[in-house]
Amino acid sequence: MLIRDVRPWGGRRSDVDLSGDRIAAIRPHDPAAQPAGEVVEGRGRLLLPSFSDVHVHLDSTRIGLPFRPHTGGPGVWTMMLNDRQNWRTAEVPLMERVAGTLEQMIARGTTRVRSYAQVDVDCKLEKFDAVVAAKEKFAGQADVQIMTFPQAGILREKGTVDYLEASLKAGAEVIGGIDPCSLDRDPKGHLDIVFGLAEKYQVEVDIHLHEPGHLGVFSTDLVLERTRAVGMQGKVTMSHAYELGSVSESVSRRIIDDFAELDIAMATVAPPDRGQLSLVALTEAGVRVGLGEDGQRDYWSPYGNCDMLDRTWQLAFTNNFRRDDLIEMSLAVATVGGASIMSHDVARLSGTADRPGLAVGDRADLLLVDGETPASAVMDRGTDRTVLHDGVVVADQLALVRR
Repeated sequence: MLIRDVRPWGGRRSDVDLSGDRIAAIRPHDPAAQPAGEVVEGRGRLLLPSFSDVHVHLDSTRIGLPFRPHTGGPGVWTMMLNDRQNWRTAEVPLMERVAGTLEQMIARGTTRVRSYAQVDVDCKLEKFDAVVAAKEKFAGQADVQIMTFPQAGILREKGTVDYLEASLKAGAEVIGGIDPCSLDRDPKGHLDIVFGLAEKYQVEVDIHLHEPGHLGVFSTDLVLERTRAVGMQGKVTMSHAYELGSVSESVSRRIIDDFAELDIAMATVAPPDRGQLSLVALTEAGVRVGLGEDGQRDYWSPYGNCDMLDRTWQLAFTNNFRRDDLIEMSLAVATVGGASIMSHDVARLSGTADRPGLAVGDRADLLLVDGETPASAVMDRGTDRTVLHDGVVVADQLALVRR
């Protein structure tokens, strides 16, 4: 396949040869060339790595359903109970809405997804099974990692551990934890179970952390201790972690250095909070940082629209980025940054100026999108998009290509 007349990361107009699922060559665009074989017409559009959504709750989606007033209350437990009271009565069956949401994500340029799948004594494996079914349905269009996730905590309700273990036996690739202190109120017991199951089933860990200030730092330090003790360097992600940067500059610096040393990744959803660790400092330290949409217009929040280009705009906006290089860094986090969390075959970003993912030998998971520059594409969020996964066109003009 030839992708003709595109601008990789906003550079000069080029023709890009693909061989199977890899980029084989990048050369100056030749308008007079008469290529043989399949051609994707770039028409001068930008060529970027496709998006990686590494923090999404496909299992709670209401994308495509009628808008409903938000009925959740404050706090994780209250919001979780709101979801429990409503998810079964949605207008469309769960499997259908999960698959429909994943389809829209792919159509808009996301070909790598790490999705939470809630497992507890209420839903048992029903939500997990719905995410598995969507993963299988679109196996040729996107890579999907499934994280079994105890949204209601692990120790508050008897039987949760059994369902977590059943989902791991059924193929979950990541095990989640959540607010070890404030939700379960037993951080040692909570993390012992999470890391114990991770060791037993040889899966990665992703800790969902909403805890504030010093409490969040305390829980994070417990995660650091366990990562060192069991040798899980490169296999742990901290998600949200809204306030790890709120205690002091020295604590923030120490946490960032520890993350870099232990290769602990960070997944952000671009929140408005000002207590976050610096995205610039994380990237310059070489910490794997990825972006996600979190909920998709669900019972937790009315936000989310399946479009990671929108969420990249939000990441730049909430970080008060104005310079083009920092807006482009946000785009790198949203694409290759997340890919490096899902697969260590992808190198972590090496600084704010790093623009990887489009070199010869790189995997051909690609997005063509209209825009003058990468920064302008984030600002304008155009819809003239073509999406490739493993060197195959899977979506064009915001719709999947049926083969």
